[in-house]
Parts: sequence; structure tokens; C-alpha cells
Amino acid sequence: MILALLGGGGFRVPLVFRTLLADRTDGRVTQVRLHDTDGARLAAMEKILVAMAEAVPDAPRVVLCSELADAVRGADFVFSAIRVGGTKGRAADERIARELGILGQETTGFGGISYALRGLPVALDIARTLAEVNPEAWLINFTNPAGIITEASREILGDRVIGICDSPIGLARRVLGSLEAAGHVPAGTTRDVGVGGGDVRLDYVGLNHLGWLQGLQVRGEDVLPRLLERPDLLESFEEGRLFGAEWLRTLGSIPNEYLHYYYFARETVEADGRSEATRGVFLEQQQDGFYRAADGIVPAEAALLWERTRQRREETYMASNREAAGVAERDEEDLEAGGYDRVALAIMHAIAHDRPAQLVLNVANRGTLEHLPEDAVIEVPCLVDAAGPRPLPVSPLPAHARGLVQTVKHVERTVIRAVTESRRDLAIEALALHPLVDGVGVARRAFELSRAEFPELVALR
Repeated sequence: MILALLGGGGFRVPLVFRTLLADRTDGRVTQVRLHDTDGARLAAMEKILVAMAEAVPDAPRVVLCSELADAVRGADFVFSAIRVGGTKGRAADERIARELGILGQETTGFGGISYALRGLPVALDIARTLAEVNPEAWLINFTNPAGIITEASREILGDRVIGICDSPIGLARRVLGSLEAAGHVPAGTTRDVGVGGGDVRLDYVGLNHLGWLQGLQVRGEDVLPRLLERPDLLESFEEGRLFGAEWLRTLGSIPNEYLHYYYFARETVEADGRSEATRGVFLEQQQDGFYRAADGIVPAEAALLWERTRQRREETYMASNREAAGVAERDEEDLEAGGYDRVALAIMHAIAHDRPAQLVLNVANRGTLEHLPEDAVIEVPCLVDAAGPRPLPVSPLPAHARGLVQTVKHVERTVIRAVTESRRDLAIEALALHPLVDGVGVARRAFELSRAEFPELVALR
């Protein structure tokens, strides 16, 4: 198989390559094409991948592509993980949000909308190029905000677009790890979660970064009630510590970690305000330093530097949320980044070799949630095989979640219209209606500050 990686100079590319190197199954990826608009970053990633492949005689061949069409032409799968505006853009979003006293997280609220407004034109260009030069390829989207980008890309490529995220996988593994440690599920239950195998079935539903784990079947039995009746177990993993056992028992489910921005918005804004620098600023400085340093060292040293930098990156993930919740450092096992890479590999094998797998993906609703349009993209367990993904049955959302999902989905679809119709009024509408943007005036001010920062938004009139 040939895999094209868009955003091939991105920091997380070695995670994908590491998973490909470990794949010993028949029909594995033999060629990886890296495409990026930043040649220096591409060169740095090539250096690291060369070091990683040195001890693997049949490692996938790495090819650098400066042109998008060359990268995707003839590829079986295209994995898109681009970041339009880079970490500098994220830092700017967070600076604007801090000035206005609202959340600036890159996939949620103002930050997510600003990121989508500048990323959607590029994502749509990728979809159009793929439709023109390789319409039989499958596009696996990890570009954030994943729900919006996946839904917009589907308008061009239809069902051959699949959105992925590692948050639901991480949540399920942590929940099962807690139950496993307490002897409530068999040892080794967590092993195949999120990669298509095993005896575990997730009852998880919502939107990307806005979902709830409402049930967790192990060998046909829902074991989530066992967790909910034990406050000590609930607070033994990251989401339990973030939300607190009392609130999780009130909900009767385990929310995706990103719902902390909704349930504890004030506390998170206050924690952001106390921090010396936002996470975007930290990542901008860290990654600039990494790429500069990688330019002047040999491949083996670059690979070691990448691993040290990655470790520090994971340690600071959602730091403001943990501060707001009074939580200390992350558990050691949570520092092992990745998850989406294994999901992507499972998708490729399921489709290319008809090896059925059950995975949590971002796909068209198709009646799964009756209160959303048929073509709206949701995040839900799916059965994947040679025909592609199909949503599996899930429990209905409770009223409080249903209302939030409907509102945020309306915002997402309005953002897409703002870009495709080049309309400033729709961009402001999307901002004003988002639950984490408190008022029309703030929405207007946020948009104008974004437009001053990002010239590409001038096209919205």
C-alpha cells in the first residue's frame, strides 16, 4: 500500500511511522509520501524517519513530495494532518481569546472556529485535488477541528472521507485500565481497544471533542455501572480527576476530556489567565527550537531530540484544565502519545484487505442521532470493512447532551457556509452562537481581531 501524509513535516509524523514499522501483517504500507509546504520541516522529519528505519530492513520507503498532486496521485490512502498557520496561528488565537476573556483552545469555541476559518480553504483544496487526480483514494482526516474539516471534505469526496481522533480511544483505555486494576474486567482487556479487535464494545456518541461514553460492554456485559458506583475508581484516571466523581455520577456517563471546557469554563479561563504563557506559545517556542536544532545534527541525534521534545509536549497537555481541577501531573501511561496512528492503520487494513474492525470514527450521521441531519458528521463506533465505515447502534443522548450537540453542530455547519460562501456575517453568527463565546459583541470583536491577524480571512465579506 502507498500512504500519503499531508502535513508531512509535522511534529507527530514519527508516531505514524513508528506504527507502520511495527506492522508485520500482509499488505502493509510499503511507501510513505510526505508532503508539506515547509521544506525545512520536511527535511527534519525525513532525518528522523531514516534513523527510525535503520534497524528495520523492510521499512516503508520514504518519498518527499513538494507538490500536493504528486503526493496523492496513485496513493491508496491519504492521511491529512495539516496545521494552517502553524503553532504561531494557535498562539495568536489564544492571545486574542485572553484579551477578550474567553477560551482560546484550538478546537473548541473561538479558537476552533478561528482555526477552521483559515484551515477550511486549504482542506477543500486538498479534497478537490484528490477528486481530480485520485478519486478512488480514501482520505483519513486528522486535521483539526476534525468534525468541521471532515464534514466539509465530504461535500466533495463523499463517503471516502473518514475523520479520526484519539480522544475516545484514550478515554476507553483509561476507564478499562481502572476497572482492570480493580479486578472488574479480565486482565488484558484494554489491549485491542480502539484498533478493531477484542471483546469490548463502546457505547460512545457525540461530535468530535464533544462526546460521552454511555456504556462499555465487555463480553456482552455493560461494566460502566461498576465504575460509576466507585468514586475511588472514578478518580483514578485522568477524566475522573478532571471532572470529579460527583459530577460524573450526576451525568451517569464519562465525558470526553474536551467537555471540561464546557462544564468548567470559568475555572479554565481563570487558570489560563494565571499562566505565564498559553500552551500555544509554549508549543511555538518548543517546536521552533526543535526544528532549528534538528537541522544541524545527525539522524540518530535528531530522533533522540524528537523523543525528548515529545515527552515534554505530552506532559503539558491540557495543563490549564488540570490546574483548574486541582490535578497534578499526568499518569505515566498517558504520556505515551498516539492512538490515532493505530486507528489509521486499522482503517487501512479493514478497507484494503476486508479485515472487519470496530472503531470510533467521524462519519455521516445516517439516522444514528435523529435530531441531527443525515449528512451531519458525528463521532460514533463504526464497523469498517472493504465497503468503508458504517455507524453502529448507540444509546440516545440525554436531553442536556442533545441540546449541546445540536447547538455546536449548527455552529460547525455555519462555519463551513461562512467559508464556502465567503460571508463575514456567517462567521460572526457561528462565533456568537457558540456556547463558549459570551455575546454578539464579543463575537464581532473576536472576528475582527482574527481578521487583522490572519490576512486570509479578509476574503470573508
